[in-house]
Amino acid sequence: MFRNVARSCLFVAAAAACAGHALAADADFAREAKDRAEIEALMWRDVRALDTLDADAYASVFTEDGQFGAGTNATVGRAALKKMIMDLKAGREQRAAAGQPSAPMYHVVTNPYLEFLGENEARLQGYWMTVFGAQGEGGQPRVAAAGREIDELVRVDGHWLIKTRNVAPQD
Repeated sequence: MFRNVARSCLFVAAAAACAGHALAADADFAREAKDRAEIEALMWRDVRALDTLDADAYASVFTEDGQFGAGTNATVGRAALKKMIMDLKAGREQRAAAGQPSAPMYHVVTNPYLEFLGENEARLQGYWMTVFGAQGEGGQPRVAAAGREIDELVRVDGHWLIKTRNVAPQD
C-alpha cells in the first residue's frame, strides 16, 4: 500500500512539475508573440512616417539616442532624425513649387528575420526597397534604391523602439 501511495505522490509531483514547465513555456510563447506583434507595428509606423514625411512620428519610433545609418554619416538622436525628415519634406516642397512634383514614396521591407537577443533586446534583419509610385498619365513605378537592413531594437518603459537602423551594413 505504501508503495502505491508513494508512486501516486511521485506521479502527482511529476505531473505538477511538467505542468509548471508547460505554463512557463506557454507564458514565454505568449510574451514572444506579443513582442513580435508590437515590433511589427513599430516597423509599420517607421516606414509609414517616412513615406508620409511625418517628422514627429518618425522620430518617435527611435530611442532618445536612436541612430539611422552607421559611421560618420549616421544621424543620431531624435532631434537630428526629425530634422532629417523635415529636410526631405522641404526638398519635396521645393521641387513641387518649381513645377517638378515628386511621385509618392513607398518603403518596402521584405524577408524580415526577427531574433530576440534578450528579454528587452531584439535584432531585425531584412531587405528593403524605396519605390516611387507612378506619376502622371502612363507613368510607371520605379525602384529608386534597394538594400539590406539590420535594426537593433530595445524595450524602453515597456515599449519597443529602434536603437539603431543600419540600411547599408557591411558584410
